[in-house]
Amino acid sequence: MGLNMAVLGAFPPGLTCRPIEENDWDGIIDCLRRNFPTRDRGYWKRAVTRMEKRPFVPDLPKYGFVLDMSGRIVGVLLALYFRHEGLEGEELRCNLSSWSVDPEYRAFAGKMVIAALRRKNVTYINVSPAPGTIKVNEALGFRRYADGQLAFLPMLSAARRPYRVLEARSDLPEMSMLSEGDREILLQHAALECLSLICVDGDEAFPFVFKTRRIFHGTVPSAQVIYCRTPAELSRCAGALGRHLLRKGIFLCVVDANGPVPGLVGRYFAGSGTKYFKGPKPPSLGDLTFTELVIFGF
Repeated sequence: MGLNMAVLGAFPPGLTCRPIEENDWDGIIDCLRRNFPTRDRGYWKRAVTRMEKRPFVPDLPKYGFVLDMSGRIVGVLLALYFRHEGLEGEELRCNLSSWSVDPEYRAFAGKMVIAALRRKNVTYINVSPAPGTIKVNEALGFRRYADGQLAFLPMLSAARRPYRVLEARSDLPEMSMLSEGDREILLQHAALECLSLICVDGDEAFPFVFKTRRIFHGTVPSAQVIYCRTPAELSRCAGALGRHLLRKGIFLCVVDANGPVPGLVGRYFAGSGTKYFKGPKPPSLGDLTFTELVIFGF
């Protein structure tokens, strides 16, 4: 797709851009299937169900936008809005995902993105840009914040302290050592089939979330880092986390990075899993909370 005068011009008769309504899902799934043929209908039905169950942000679109041609869905842009409680306070984020437009209407694809980008207090992120959309994203003001990924073996990191690694649950006493925002992240992601862990050292506790996946053509079990507060905390706890993950049959982890990370033993892959943002503040590396990678899966 490319930006052209259609982005700023009028729609042809019968074509509109509007927020997704709950009775649109069958047409949306049909459109997504036409444009993402490797994903079956069951995948998208599961994604829709999980979207409907997540917390919504008041006064923002619940699901995203569609291009509607006289009652037929010919374009889709899913938008996952969420509140994020970070180290510097609360932020509004939106993961734009699954940009899908039928070929004859792709000249108007940018209309949906422009509709989604109207809120200046929201940080918009794209965590899985298709190669053909990167130039469009850059023209719309998106900047890259993750240049690649680090694949690392956490059990090879030095165990600096006798850390305890615990699986998060609401009645775990150590949960009180974390902020309310971190507790919510751990519990909500555990409910979304992620592995939510607390690494405890004396009176300090560090939150982590992992999503298990298989990489290298589905041959190697691994864990994607979905949440760590800082890369330094990940390095600090990597040895203890690695031993815990190894008991689950996982020895390899992946985290977004802009180069090698001190304290993590592995290999950096430049250009792998690049990610983009537009808005007040880029997400921290190692923070993929509430994104499509959690809601939809890999």
